[in-house]
Amino acid sequence: MKSLEYLQEIRKAEGLSRAILKGITVEGGAAVFHLITDTNYSEKDVAYASRVSERYASGMAATAHVIKSVPSEEGVRRAAAEILRSRFPALAAFVPAENISVALDASGGRFYIDAETTQCAQDAELAVDAISSALARSFCGNWSGEFRCRDIPRGEIEHEAIPAEEPVFAPRFFPIVNYAPIDGADPKRAIYIADLTKEGSGLTVCGTITYIEERETKNGKPFFPISLTDGTGSLRASYFSKKATLEKVRGLKQGMSVCLSGDCELFNGALSLRVKSVDLGSPPPDFVPEERPSRPVPVRYTCVFPAPVSDPVQADLFGAAPLPEEFRRETFVVFDLETTGLNNMGSVIDRIIEIGAVKITGGAITEKFSTFVACPQRLPPEIVDLTGITDEMLVGAPRIRDAIADFYKFSAGAVLVGHNVSFDYRFVRHYGEKEGYIFGQKQIDTVSFAQEMLRLSNYKLNTVAEHFGFVFHHHRAFDDAFVTAKIFMELVRMKGALPKQ
Repeated sequence: MKSLEYLQEIRKAEGLSRAILKGITVEGGAAVFHLITDTNYSEKDVAYASRVSERYASGMAATAHVIKSVPSEEGVRRAAAEILRSRFPALAAFVPAENISVALDASGGRFYIDAETTQCAQDAELAVDAISSALARSFCGNWSGEFRCRDIPRGEIEHEAIPAEEPVFAPRFFPIVNYAPIDGADPKRAIYIADLTKEGSGLTVCGTITYIEERETKNGKPFFPISLTDGTGSLRASYFSKKATLEKVRGLKQGMSVCLSGDCELFNGALSLRVKSVDLGSPPPDFVPEERPSRPVPVRYTCVFPAPVSDPVQADLFGAAPLPEEFRRETFVVFDLETTGLNNMGSVIDRIIEIGAVKITGGAITEKFSTFVACPQRLPPEIVDLTGITDEMLVGAPRIRDAIADFYKFSAGAVLVGHNVSFDYRFVRHYGEKEGYIFGQKQIDTVSFAQEMLRLSNYKLNTVAEHFGFVFHHHRAFDDAFVTAKIFMELVRMKGALPKQ
């Protein structure tokens, strides 16, 4: 639906000249267009709006529901503070809610955000634009704002003591066996390739060659690009051969096991090993990578703050058949992601751009977790079309390192639930491990659970949701997570038990 054209027509009615479209729902097979106005309107205006809505309802029956809402300074201030906190947490950290003021006028209003001079960030103008746009979608009239940097007196602040942060990981090593010299470095142990996260010198890795090729420098000197894997990760390396060992190195083939010693350097944005010596060698035959302990659960949330949430129809849906006691005793976090693509394995992992989750405790949905995630790259057009998320919506969003830490805290001690959960879990696991957080919880997949309990043409989320009569905004993380939680609870009610894990 072309919402701008729709509103232009709606605003031709005298009582709806400043109306905004708050949302569209489907009730009893008819579309209901929810309009908000801050001016007096008549039944004639409502009838006109219903006729206009009918033309934009894609063949469905449609009506308009109009309510009058006059904004208050406090309501606008709270809305501006929430937008700042959720979209621009770095700025919000230095802007208490009382530092936001609002002035209403006949055309709408204006807001003012006061921050300390030393903390005025370059994206303050972006924050003002984002808040103005969001207010225009929630309140009638025109809205603008100003970010004012000034010295604000502060009293003494007592800070809660934070425990000293433990190092992310100590590097892991395994012994090298089946050693045979080429350069003769005779290394005794190798570092896990997965633990190579920064530059360093005097390092040895050991594993299977997945790629090797002889090339020449501009001066005609032979060198060998090599790719190596040890079961924990992969690494690219380069070796400039010595005359004494050239023929032996030429004998190395894909699938052979070697140990490479040298310096780990950053090259073209990725870590690469500049090899000083090559020898034959392999991990132990029974080598199984040891699990790394996770960083402790963060002491507090830093940028994404969970909020209470409830489903007003839960009691009606599930009251007829009590949920099993084992379900009520357990804590579940039902989550969903929006990402820049489908690559969740290999050397190039797509980025998370939105995380949505709800927590189920005591047999009820109790908390929500929802955030955009900053993305340094432009979003692919197909992702924008699929999700409705744009580059502008991610401006000021938390970085993945901060968002994943808060999500780790939110999900600590809970069973993870998702629709095709392994897909989203791989993203969470990858970005969590980069920051030292190991998501090792049990998981429940509502796809396989639905396949066990239902007989449907397919088990896509919208198909299963439609089976239960659940209406939601598909391909947005929180909406998908929320409806998945409701599906999960309904399936548990049908089975009378949790699925096998």
